Amino acid sequence: MLRGMKLQDSASKNAKISTRSPDATPTNEFLFRHIAPSSVEQAEMLSALGVGSLGDLMSRVVPEAIAASRASDFEVTATEAEVLEDMARLAEKNKVYRSFLGLGYHDTVTPPVIQRTIFENPGWYTQYTPYQAEIAQGRLEALLNFQTLTIDLTGLPVANASLLDEGTAVAEAMAMARVGLTGRGVILVDEHLHVQSRAVLETRARALGVRVETLGAGEAMGGVSLDPSVFAIVIQYPGTQGLVREHRIADWVTRAKAVGARVIFAADPLALTVLKSPGEWGADIAVGSFQRFGVPLGFGGPHAAYLACTEEFKRSMPGRIVGVSRDAEGRPAIRLALQTREQHIRREKATSNICTAQVLLAVMASMYAVYHGPDGLRAIALRIHGFAERLRAAAQAAGVAVGDGTLFDTVCFTAASPDERESWIARGLGAGMNFRREGDLGMVIALDECVREPEFLRLLAALGWADVGPRGGGGFGAAGRTTPYMMHKVFHQYRSEHAMLRYIASLERKDLSLNFSMIPLGSCTM
Repeated sequence: MLRGMKLQDSASKNAKISTRSPDATPTNEFLFRHIAPSSVEQAEMLSALGVGSLGDLMSRVVPEAIAASRASDFEVTATEAEVLEDMARLAEKNKVYRSFLGLGYHDTVTPPVIQRTIFENPGWYTQYTPYQAEIAQGRLEALLNFQTLTIDLTGLPVANASLLDEGTAVAEAMAMARVGLTGRGVILVDEHLHVQSRAVLETRARALGVRVETLGAGEAMGGVSLDPSVFAIVIQYPGTQGLVREHRIADWVTRAKAVGARVIFAADPLALTVLKSPGEWGADIAVGSFQRFGVPLGFGGPHAAYLACTEEFKRSMPGRIVGVSRDAEGRPAIRLALQTREQHIRREKATSNICTAQVLLAVMASMYAVYHGPDGLRAIALRIHGFAERLRAAAQAAGVAVGDGTLFDTVCFTAASPDERESWIARGLGAGMNFRREGDLGMVIALDECVREPEFLRLLAALGWADVGPRGGGGFGAAGRTTPYMMHKVFHQYRSEHAMLRYIASLERKDLSLNFSMIPLGSCTM
């Protein structure tokens, strides 16, 4: 599996395949293998519709304003195998760099048993959402695990079965937080919120008539007034530059509660295995991305986000909540327990138009947690944290300005000049590593599960810094987690690959998917 970011070779941009292979037959060509209707089936379809050709059909269906002015010159007449071989040759021209960019995206190790038996298995990937609970008991159990994981890590009592990505989740949380406070029109957003999350939130805010102001440019509220016009604050935890900022967070939460504003945390779930939960800080809503729980980077998405909240907001949640009932014979039965019905019926009262979940990737993330358990996740988090502390110490020993305070996995360095910062970036690229520019003089390096000792030492060598320790990490002080999590037995039973394989297969057998049958088309809102 390819990891990290790719830089496309310009010579491959306009490549196309147009030479008919002597082995190509109408049923062995690439397009037929991937689109499927044969010429006979197409003729039957066109006859039933009363049109003479596919072009005629498209001219009747596609509005003229959006129709292409000329036919595509992309033609594939080679066999499927030849197309795949050509794609592999093109891919070999790419330069695969190691990504340390952060921003909520981190390389991760997908356990082979999860990759093979879920990610690459049509018994899991052909159904993107549970249409009917009666034929989706396996997926619903996996999603129930996902919700339990989210509730435990965030310290909040209610969680949904996932959202689309972290930016979407932040915007959804903003809409939820305004319920009952529609007379207020200001939301304060952490200056250290990930940039893509702020962009999505601002777009949604414009449609709602909400004013977005920045929180935290200086001490306390950073000069921003926290008055009754504010309905919510959004805190990135840890911040996009890596620091936890525990003392400032405590002040923000206290002052927000004093004026009746809601508190939203955008929190890294792996960090929550070692840091105090949002619920303990006093959060009303917590969101984030489970991408780093075994879900490959995938060129930026998709990835399963989470959303958790207090009981007050459970009927305003987007998406769906999985619950457990008992059937007529008293046996446990998993169901879709709650949705915001206004999303589908009374649309003028809707707080969201999201009525589904990122099921496949939420299942992968939940199984990653099942496989590792709480001790395994904490060990991964502490190992990453140890590398981050060593990186910060190496920079400080080299005389580089580094943010002071509690951190988890990300370090921000401040250069003496733009030229020095660009030299760091160039050195990283020379070693096949992508670092992130932050502001005018900053550079961010975010470490992840895939970092190993040899790679870490190559990173330091590329920057010209020496490894000075410490080896054990710096600890988390008052921000450290002391409460238990993931106590349910499912997170303690399946440690070997064989045990995990059998558990995943047992859930798969409870589902109906496209490798067994056509799925009765109900609605993703059921």
